[in-house]
Amino acid sequence: IVTVNCARLLKADHHATNGVVHVIDKVIATTTNTIQQVIETEESLETLRAAVAASDLNSLLESEGQYTLLAPTNEAFEKIPRETLNRILGDPEALRDLLNHHILKSAMCAEAIIAGLTMETLEGTTLDVGCSGEELTLNGKPIIANKDILATNGVVHFVNELLIPDSAKTLFELAQESEVSKSTEFFRQAGLSSHLT
Repeated sequence: IVTVNCARLLKADHHATNGVVHVIDKVIATTTNTIQQVIETEESLETLRAAVAASDLNSLLESEGQYTLLAPTNEAFEKIPRETLNRILGDPEALRDLLNHHILKSAMCAEAIIAGLTMETLEGTTLDVGCSGEELTLNGKPIIANKDILATNGVVHFVNELLIPDSAKTLFELAQESEVSKSTEFFRQAGLSSHLT
């Protein structure tokens, strides 16, 4: 699937006497803002704006290149426990891993996303980007709230849930989501849960 500034290419290579015509499905608007400027001007990305500043990712998101930012909205940050959020925001390494997990290494418009697509993030992890009917999905969940916000150095999709990579979780959080969740209960009963958190 070929896109031009997120407009889908419908018919290509119509040759004329003075050039060639490609038919697309929408009008291309002028794009002047970088991804960083998109973050700075959107009210719903206030928490993300603070997180990006704290992790020193501003320069990357305003640099030349082509990225896809899966931008967690304020609502996405509010969905996770306050204690977990404060821990991540207070740990520069975990915060950087968290944000890099939301940045894909290439620009990916919604029109070009097909079911079962696996994309690599800046953190080195992978995300399953796909679609279910008309809805875009991330790791099988329809959490993309707004799509195809164009920037000069890529594209932004708003997501309403935070994607927390393993590297930003404590041992306790990882264990709770795995087959050793019973073991964590024994640690808690023995008064040793602090070692896992």
